Amino acid sequence: MAHLSGPGQTAGADQADASEVSSFARNVSSLLDRVEYRRCDKGEDLEDIYRLRYKSYRLVDMVPHNENSIVHDALDESPNCYKFGIYVDGTLVSTLRIHHAHREVMDSPSTTVYGDLLRPQLAKGVSFVDPSRFAADPEWSRVYPQIPYVTLRLAGMACFHFNAPFCLSTIRPEHAGFYRRIYQSEQIGELRDYPGLNYQVVLFRADVNAIRARSLQRFPFFRSSVLEQRLLFDAPSVGENAPLTVLPSAKYIRDAA
Repeated sequence: MAHLSGPGQTAGADQADASEVSSFARNVSSLLDRVEYRRCDKGEDLEDIYRLRYKSYRLVDMVPHNENSIVHDALDESPNCYKFGIYVDGTLVSTLRIHHAHREVMDSPSTTVYGDLLRPQLAKGVSFVDPSRFAADPEWSRVYPQIPYVTLRLAGMACFHFNAPFCLSTIRPEHAGFYRRIYQSEQIGELRDYPGLNYQVVLFRADVNAIRARSLQRFPFFRSSVLEQRLLFDAPSVGENAPLTVLPSAKYIRDAA
């Protein structure tokens, strides 16, 4: 959603026919070859993504001013939270936060606002991937309009890794068209307030299994290896350090095809 869990109106695939999508996909894949993903749990990397959120959100008056120039909330500390920085040629260009909500740990942005709809499903064993806090550097976004796609690629990988049947999007109503077109998402929650935001949101849900084959065919840059998924989302074994950066595997899958 735009600024909460993904992009708003973006150029490219939204208006493209089949031949244009192919060209668009090549452009995204070309940028992906220069991307590194970094899971940020502490230190300067984490501070950098909190500051990037603030920079991006203040530009559109999404959040109020604060003297620390960061955006951070309690959900960043949830045990099912994964925070990422996306780097192009070593420069931080965007960030995304992902929660895997399930019966044991239900915390996520969407369950905070739509708990009456989602918690009964979670209690029955359904799980969700809930991406949020998408933010992109305004200057780099003008240079690389593909940034939302290489960023949201993380959400798809999380769905596959955690075997989650649904991906949630708590979004501004004016961004709903993007999610319907790209992810075939459907609205399941009405307009509500979201804590700390200057606008209201609606809840959308994508059926991962229903759109997986179509999405990977149309957007091959969404492909990923099991190893890449494990490096991004698994905790390191005892005595092992987490990888500093993870290179996207879509390129190697593409080259091997």
